[in-house]
Amino acid sequence: MAEMHLLKTPFLLLLIIITSLSLFGCGDPVKAQIEQQLPITEQRVSQLGDALSNGHIRNANLINQYANKVMVNKASLAPLINEFRKDASIDGPMYKALLDRVNTAKTQPQMFDSSQALYNELLNIYQAADPVLFSDALSDPLNVLADMSDGQLPRINSLSKAQSQRANNAQDFGTGEQLIGNPSYGNWQTGSNGMSFWAWYGMYSMVGNIFGGRTYYNDWGRNRNYSYYNDYGRTRYSSPGQLKKQTALDTRTKKSFSRRGQKFTSPYSKNRVGSSSLSSQSKTAQNSANRFRTNAVKKSSYASKSKSKNSSFRNSRTNTSRGFRRGK
Repeated sequence: MAEMHLLKTPFLLLLIIITSLSLFGCGDPVKAQIEQQLPITEQRVSQLGDALSNGHIRNANLINQYANKVMVNKASLAPLINEFRKDASIDGPMYKALLDRVNTAKTQPQMFDSSQALYNELLNIYQAADPVLFSDALSDPLNVLADMSDGQLPRINSLSKAQSQRANNAQDFGTGEQLIGNPSYGNWQTGSNGMSFWAWYGMYSMVGNIFGGRTYYNDWGRNRNYSYYNDYGRTRYSSPGQLKKQTALDTRTKKSFSRRGQKFTSPYSKNRVGSSSLSSQSKTAQNSANRFRTNAVKKSSYASKSKSKNSSFRNSRTNTSRGFRRGK
């Protein structure tokens, strides 16, 4: 019996080792990537905050300069101007949104459809926190201030309003139209008539009250003009939940038009003309996103034919490695 016990002991040890190795091999490799990426992304967002506070973001500095100049002639708009001034700091809605997304990824991983979706979000945030890309993204609120100056201040990283309107055959949705569709400044709400309209957050409601009336998704979706967020930064500066809401609204609108025998073209179906002197990082990131969307469509088509029910949050990210210098 002793001999049998001695024979069984090494066998059991071997079995335990093999089982442990098997379990280790079956682990989720994406989770290991998430554990590595999370602190890197957190650090990146923190460094962006330092860059904003230390005046190292070009368009943030210009926002302060433009705000000072607009204030001279339009002191009555001081509350709105000061709200835009926050975009040049860590108190701005775009920077705060990045902080919120990092916190969600860190403390509520169950909110994501899969480990891959969580990892994609961390890469998205990492790229959005690139100081050069963030400076480009600030061109939207900066150019709202430019438009508020009644032509005294030039738009930055963008063609003039008249030029981009002609190029896109776009409708004029008033001063502040660059921010329509950007979840940092408002959201789409549905009225009792079933039509969705843009509702500004807080002080930004002055934009609609002073410079233009209510903007409906039906009109904006078909006839919008260029903005950095909608044409370059949407997948980076939106959370997965926000992107899903945008997709759901777009799908619902298409179905509504279809029932009436009409066609609705998505506002995101093609890039509008209007960018000028954008960084190479923005252009590279946009090309990457376009390639991913094309591949996603192909995969979706294949999955449909094979009756696969696999789905995941669709975002492609290319990491940028440029250091924290002034965005140019």
